[in-house]
Amino acid sequence: MAPTATSETRAPHVTEHSITVAASPAAIYDLVADVSAWPQVFGPTVHVEVLEEAPEAGGEQLLRIWAVANEKVRTWTSRRTLDPVSRTITFRQVVSAAPVASMGGEWRVEPLEDGRTRVVLLHDYRATDDDPAAEELIEQAVDRNSRAELAALKNAAELGDARDELHFTFHDSEVVTGAAGDVYAFLDRADLWPQRLPHVARLDLTEDEPGIQHMDMDTRSPDGSTHNTTSVRVCFEDRNMIVYKQLRVPVAMSGHTGRWVIESLGDGTVRATSWHTVTLDPEGVRAALGPEATLAEARALVRKALGTNSSTTLRHAKQFAEEARAGS
Repeated sequence: MAPTATSETRAPHVTEHSITVAASPAAIYDLVADVSAWPQVFGPTVHVEVLEEAPEAGGEQLLRIWAVANEKVRTWTSRRTLDPVSRTITFRQVVSAAPVASMGGEWRVEPLEDGRTRVVLLHDYRATDDDPAAEELIEQAVDRNSRAELAALKNAAELGDARDELHFTFHDSEVVTGAAGDVYAFLDRADLWPQRLPHVARLDLTEDEPGIQHMDMDTRSPDGSTHNTTSVRVCFEDRNMIVYKQLRVPVAMSGHTGRWVIESLGDGTVRATSWHTVTLDPEGVRAALGPEATLAEARALVRKALGTNSSTTLRHAKQFAEEARAGS
């Protein structure tokens, strides 16, 4: 009698997604290779960290990735090998998140005769215990995210040099005579921000698992109007750091990610810094600011609006931590 197939012997599910892009293979490959840019380029990606890197060993990297799949933030560890000559990147999850038992695949960047480029994204996967319901969920997530990632890659690559003008990073800081843990606690408890921060009109926070937060927030503008954003946050209490990605952004932006970082200065003080990385949407800029608006004007307005709110939050976090120290 033949042995019964198990999750170890059964063939994995295989999927292929592709898109044609009006950009050079080199430019597209660079976007896929640069994981630091993934949260801005790829909608589902929230945060990526390079845990290990060995350029001398064929460009191998060990990554930890946080991404939205089926409306939940999932995290996994993957090893990937970069081959810039053939313009392929293979990847394999080392530590998967349930219900995925195994997952791997490959990016292929292929030049076409008409000067455009074909990008192919392959996946192979198994569900835990080969559960059919789990397989269906994984298939839906892979299909949705692959289509979204390829479309976003196309959009980013076809911007060409204009992407540099649309993309910018800035930060604001406060030095705090207090404990890093108290500053972190203020930033972590965003559910209390409507009572603590004047510019937060409403905030609904859910935390399905420790350290993974979903936020739905209404923010007051100086003119009294409010705008709504939704975000996901990954909180690293052991590192006094919170990273986030806005899933619903104001009309002038196509992407907004950020992080709160608290660093000890070694003299009883800490530096709390808010970082923002923004990608503007040219059509959204014209819709929000008028057809004659320039990107420079939009950058200045976005910088002022986000920086004002961040600086206000930092000042209140500073006051909270310094009062905590004074009362201890």
